[in-house]
Amino acid sequence: MQSELTRRTFLQRTALTTTAGAAVLSTTLFNCGPRKKPNILWIISEDTCPDLGCYGNEIVHTPHLDKLASEGTLFTKAYATAPVCSPARSAFMTGMYQTTIGAQQHRTFYEKPLPEPVQVITEYFRQEGYFVSNGQGTVPESSGKKDWNFIIENPAFDGTDWRQREEGQPFFSQFNFRLTHRKFERDPERPIDADQVDVPPYYPDHPITRRDWANYLESLQVLDRQIGALLQRLEDDGLAEDTIVFYFGDHGRPHVRGKQWLYEGGIHVPLIVRWPGHVKAGKVDDQLVSLIDLAPTSMKSAGIKPPDHLQGKDVLGRWNRKRSEIYAARDRCDGTVDRIRCVRDGRYKLIKNYYPERPYTQFNGYKKFRYPALTLMQILHEKGELTPAQQHFMANKRPEYELYDLQNDPHEIDNKADDPDYADVKNKLQTKLEKWVQKTDNGTYPEDQEKVQQAIEKMHRKFKERMASRGLSVDISNEEYLEWWKDYLAGELSNEEEGV
Repeated sequence: MQSELTRRTFLQRTALTTTAGAAVLSTTLFNCGPRKKPNILWIISEDTCPDLGCYGNEIVHTPHLDKLASEGTLFTKAYATAPVCSPARSAFMTGMYQTTIGAQQHRTFYEKPLPEPVQVITEYFRQEGYFVSNGQGTVPESSGKKDWNFIIENPAFDGTDWRQREEGQPFFSQFNFRLTHRKFERDPERPIDADQVDVPPYYPDHPITRRDWANYLESLQVLDRQIGALLQRLEDDGLAEDTIVFYFGDHGRPHVRGKQWLYEGGIHVPLIVRWPGHVKAGKVDDQLVSLIDLAPTSMKSAGIKPPDHLQGKDVLGRWNRKRSEIYAARDRCDGTVDRIRCVRDGRYKLIKNYYPERPYTQFNGYKKFRYPALTLMQILHEKGELTPAQQHFMANKRPEYELYDLQNDPHEIDNKADDPDYADVKNKLQTKLEKWVQKTDNGTYPEDQEKVQQAIEKMHRKFKERMASRGLSVDISNEEYLEWWKDYLAGELSNEEEGV
């Protein structure tokens, strides 16, 4: 696991290469007189927590992102507003909470348009003369991921790559990298020894857990090389000095208690910003940041006034009013119905479960198909071989509130919600969360049952099809399925279909 990050260790690990002059420049967004419009580049990786070398992970080799961090500012407390792609992306591409714009249910893009006056932020850049594009990783001629829970009338992008713009035209470009979305891509150049992996205490210390976690870390290394190639192309095109680079994950890592959950593993993401001559190089910034802040931050950096309805904050501006807390929400994912909300301040997190009578491990086809540790934990649970920290997630029901002291309990194991010593903390955060829900949560609950049933049927149909692609039945026992996972993780099964 990553060690505690300080500015000193950060600079040591990243081998700071910027000049002394650049290092002392502070953020200045509004210089007097006309200035050239900066380009904006969003580099987005899927399903990624701050597990990079520049965040203190000594096992992972990520020299390109480490270098990017040394040339810009690394944010240690950046958070997605949702722990799964479509609501999270709906939020940061509009600068609005997904719960406010009715985009909180996973993959409901076919249902409704954005409410007035909300727009995808590329429209504001286009109105200012920017070329807006969306590319896919190392294949810029292919359109990048959108996966939004709304429909729009006009195309959100003009193309897939900044090279398609008119000469001299400023651009807003984003590139999406599927890594580290499952399935993971192994790194033959720098394989990671599973025995060296330090898995979180809420997972069983087991060869399957270790190998699966190591594969995730290896995929980060492949991701780093791909992002390095994109940054080199920016340099080769002579655009690096005039481009503000934002690198971030769309939400947290795809592991048990990660993706689809409001624990740190589901919403805590890396965020690095490089803007030569404006953003201080080599800085470690501990302010709380929500990904909906990226829209107004990018707009103000480009000299565009964000509309008043945006709910994010400019995190780079001279008059930056730092957040005192961040908020996140989880709703239906595929055919798995849930509703969870959380608030996190600088030290504590309060989670509210709206369906406490339901288990954490409600059936979800994606997770059962993709997460070997889930099947392992189900078997060990039946045998009574899980530790209390691991057993927590296998319970048949959950508390209405979970409160965690992240300073002393970073893995969110010891729930303090009913501890009288934490009553004041709970009451304070509960009040904040209730106000936020009243102000921003415009969803209809429960969701229309016909739509829910359609989602459930689709999830089970796709799960059956995906299992069949592996030569497996949905009725396979957990013990037999675990044997399949052992062979798969050992590399004996190489022709498995990708799935989604």
